[in-house]
Amino acid sequence: MKILFYGTKNYDEQFFEKLLPKYPGIQIKFIEANIHEETAALAKGYDAICAFVNADLGTSVIEVLNQQGVRLILMRCAGYNNVDLTTAHKYGMKILRVPGYSPEAVAEHAMALALTANRHTHKAYIKCRENNFALNGLMGVNFYQKTAGIIGTGKIGQAMAKICRGFGMKVIAFDLFPNKDLDFLEYVSLDELLAQSDLISLHCPLTDETKHIINEDSIAKMKDGVILVNTSRGGLIKTEDLIAGIRDHKFFAIGLDVYEEETDFVYEDMSERILPTSTIQRLLSFPNVTMTSHQGFFTEEALSNIAETTLDNAKAYMNKEELKNEVLS
Repeated sequence: MKILFYGTKNYDEQFFEKLLPKYPGIQIKFIEANIHEETAALAKGYDAICAFVNADLGTSVIEVLNQQGVRLILMRCAGYNNVDLTTAHKYGMKILRVPGYSPEAVAEHAMALALTANRHTHKAYIKCRENNFALNGLMGVNFYQKTAGIIGTGKIGQAMAKICRGFGMKVIAFDLFPNKDLDFLEYVSLDELLAQSDLISLHCPLTDETKHIINEDSIAKMKDGVILVNTSRGGLIKTEDLIAGIRDHKFFAIGLDVYEEETDFVYEDMSERILPTSTIQRLLSFPNVTMTSHQGFFTEEALSNIAETTLDNAKAYMNKEELKNEVLS
């Protein structure tokens, strides 16, 4: 079985090559170029392609892959909102993903963003490097005995809820499908969560129902001085409304690992280029906004789990075994 890996970095190659000897019969080629309509033709002669969260797997790309004879799409990530499932299934393609590579990795990064945005540790570090030990502009708030609102209680949301509980916070949550086994949190309506939470952390997938769940109306329902964190998908937040809320002093702090503009340049060094849009620069211009580059997953444990599950998925397909991680709809 031959697999073409799109959009790979040296760390991808490192973890996959380490495990590959355990999977006889699977051959891999890594290319740095990401997949889009122009590069999809490179998959000719391959049984499968492997892509990441920043890939373009829309209708036109799927059609090209079908013309090249590709029958399997391996997503080395949990999300698949960037895949045209309808077209893929029409051509008989299978889509397999990595549903739970390390929930704790993302949840820990979410709390790191919350703490950094709250206590301004990124600014404090820079000030200390310049021998400036004044505390001006560094005041934060306690998380202890405050209320954390978790939107989405899948594995990552549950991990974040446990971390917040460990900080001595009251934890409330909203999910369209509540998990009755989670006795350490209280499920409430979305409006109640918005109104009660001092910290709101987003951990839901991007769907038609959740797109722009954070918008002008939902922001208006939040407490003044709320802290907002997003390590899930940029499209959960309507950026223009977020910026308006920041200007209206609605937020004490914001931590973002994902954002609407990121698809074209996430994981790329853009320091010598002029970006085509200014949203990210506008967000970074605010003193209470902290941003990272979609790195919530980026731990040794998570990368190892991603590689192992992806190769397990390929092996199961190759051997006509049960496809436990198939995306059906």
